[in-house]
Amino acid sequence: MQAAANVSPEEIARFGKLAARWWDPDGESRPLHDLNPVRAAYVAARVDLRNARVADVGCGGGLLSEALARAGAHVTGIDLGEKVIEIARLHLHESRLETPNLDVDYRVQSSAELAAAEPASFDAVCCMELIEHVPDPAALVHDLARMVKPGGVVVMSTLNRTPAAFGAAILGAEYITRMLPRGTHHYAQFLKPSELGRLMRHAGLELEDVSGLGYNPLNRKAWLSRFTAVNYLISARPAGTPCDRKPA
Repeated sequence: MQAAANVSPEEIARFGKLAARWWDPDGESRPLHDLNPVRAAYVAARVDLRNARVADVGCGGGLLSEALARAGAHVTGIDLGEKVIEIARLHLHESRLETPNLDVDYRVQSSAELAAAEPASFDAVCCMELIEHVPDPAALVHDLARMVKPGGVVVMSTLNRTPAAFGAAILGAEYITRMLPRGTHHYAQFLKPSELGRLMRHAGLELEDVSGLGYNPLNRKAWLSRFTAVNYLISARPAGTPCDRKPA
């Protein structure tokens, strides 16, 4: 079955173990909490989120999904981890007690299934820190390109395959500070911006922007930068789309 092919059971199990503490800002997902506002702002700079349809592919416990919904988007969050989707739905229920109009539809669904069911349906398609965890990165990018509307935007983030990224994300975060469980990242699966850009072009997308994502775990500050050697954000649009929004 195509929809189930591009997934690693080991990765699903690994992140499933983190599900219960996904929304704990001081837990294993702490870096995601710290990076989330910058990622959400990057998306908002490229699409008017008010009433926009947004797909959050590999949504995990829903950090980005809820942030985009709070900005006015109608969000479809998909993940193949049943435990993390359960946590996402529970937190959304709690969040709606304070903000009833949050519009997020969480689904246990693959990117291939969503692309087949709703092609060219989303103003923005987001995929943060997922591509380094799937067996077939090209197939994932192809799915994202199928989902986005003409004129829409695809936004991804991942780790660069450089010594700096190895030192920060694996040696530093997993072994020295133990901020992340060992085995969270695999260096060989990191993608250089040129490699991810090539996958996007092959899927019919035109590269719009590449920005570095800086992070200081000591003061928990995150920011956009020109330094892409560790973590970076990348945006692209369907080929032939005029760019009428300036990069942040």
